[in-house]
Amino acid sequence: MVEIDPLANIADNVEIGSFTCIAGDVEIGEGTWIGPHVTILDGVRIGKNCKIHPGAVLGGIPQDLKFKNEYSLLEIGDNVTVREYCTLNRGTKDKGTTKIENNCLIMAYVHIAHDCQIGRNSILANSVNLAGHISIGEHVVIGGMSAVHQFVKIGDHAMIGGGSLVRKDVPPYVKAAREPLAYAGINSVGLRRRGFSTEDINMIQDIYRYLFVKGYNTRQAIGMIETQLPSSEYKDIILQFINDSDRGLMRGFRQNLG
Repeated sequence: MVEIDPLANIADNVEIGSFTCIAGDVEIGEGTWIGPHVTILDGVRIGKNCKIHPGAVLGGIPQDLKFKNEYSLLEIGDNVTVREYCTLNRGTKDKGTTKIENNCLIMAYVHIAHDCQIGRNSILANSVNLAGHISIGEHVVIGGMSAVHQFVKIGDHAMIGGGSLVRKDVPPYVKAAREPLAYAGINSVGLRRRGFSTEDINMIQDIYRYLFVKGYNTRQAIGMIETQLPSSEYKDIILQFINDSDRGLMRGFRQNLG
């Protein structure tokens, strides 16, 4: 038995498993597979060639006491895999949309709360929990059993170790681990896999030595980076991330040793 609202906009070649329920304000793109026992509620948009595994609940209303039943969406891009028993909530009036971009892998038991924005090619391992309003860049990997505080930002190409508590912003290109969460070096393996040259990686590493290793405070480190290091796109990206950080950055390497 499958329960599909006749108003749902579903491409002809979508495969839908038994005991799945799909509400009326739903769009599902070509080539997508919806497994059995999936619940897809109003306000969900799913792209092409996605795989939604059994037990997933997509488009639940936000777990936010300020939510007043305003219209909002959950948007899932193309080639996204959502594994078993994930719960992905739609947005609130803050952003209006919870968004997962193309080619992401969302492993089993992940919770993605309202207004989260997840960049393409990112991986959330088993039982990752995201609070509301979180921004995750492209090519980010978050290890299993990690919890991310609301409003946290995680930059492109960052990797966060399993079991982490992410309370502060994590800038791009780095590894983060330990408790409290702290800088654990450059994500050099991931960067090489994605075509970054040795020169690029060394340039990024030089920036983070000032920010996280040499013992400067953030303001001092920014001044040193601006005056001592050559211009580059990576320098601009990292400095812009720091400037946009509302919660402040995670700890540096030396801070965590003490």
